Amino acid sequence: MTTADPAPRRALVTGGSGDIGSAVCRALAADGRAVIVHANSGLDRAEALAATLRAAGADARAVAFDVADPEATGAALARLLEDGPIPIVVNNAGIHDDAPMAGMSPAQWHRVIDVSLHGFFNVTQPLLLPMARARFGRIVSVSSVAAVLGNRGQTNYAAAKAALHGASKSLAREMGSRGVTVNVVAPGIIAGRMTEGGFTPEQVKAMVPAARAGTPEEVAAVVRFLCSDAAGYVNGQVIGVNGGMG
Repeated sequence: MTTADPAPRRALVTGGSGDIGSAVCRALAADGRAVIVHANSGLDRAEALAATLRAAGADARAVAFDVADPEATGAALARLLEDGPIPIVVNNAGIHDDAPMAGMSPAQWHRVIDVSLHGFFNVTQPLLLPMARARFGRIVSVSSVAAVLGNRGQTNYAAAKAALHGASKSLAREMGSRGVTVNVVAPGIIAGRMTEGGFTPEQVKAMVPAARAGTPEEVAAVVRFLCSDAAGYVNGQVIGVNGGMG
């Protein structure tokens, strides 16, 4: 008599239809995770990615909700938790709305912080007790080198991402004894839609010791490790993926 294979661990990736998010979804699917591809307005892209992953033999589905809306997020997560815990969450959703602070509107300030920081709370908090009961959890938030070095025109973005560092270090202390790790990955200049046209090749060479932009797959490789069983003793860390920028 043989025992059935255990169900794959589910992994929720917010902003999963973007460049880094989709690379993370593919990496986690390759590790046998049941991937939940999250989107806000781009559900069609999330559905397409989930379909591609399923065609390759993975367990994948798409969901849509606004992480900045606590009621909508809570309702969506309650439905997902009906099928059991979600032991892996990658908080990747984030937006830019750049302006010098002297000319920044309150709406620009609040919306960027709402998505990156309040979204982290809205998504992560409902998943914590199920993780603790299961004695396993992997929480990874995607930050930015801007949170470490600062960047002109991004006081809102840098503030939101830097706040993730402190929140993650604190949550790591709260949850570490329950087998739950909490870490941050802070990418630098990564090729893709969010940085397209932002830097010339000459600027990248001047700014980045590696003299090139990174790839979403290079970020996803670090996230993949942090979500694995092998990373059980890596907790409360901020890991830069930035080609040596800082």
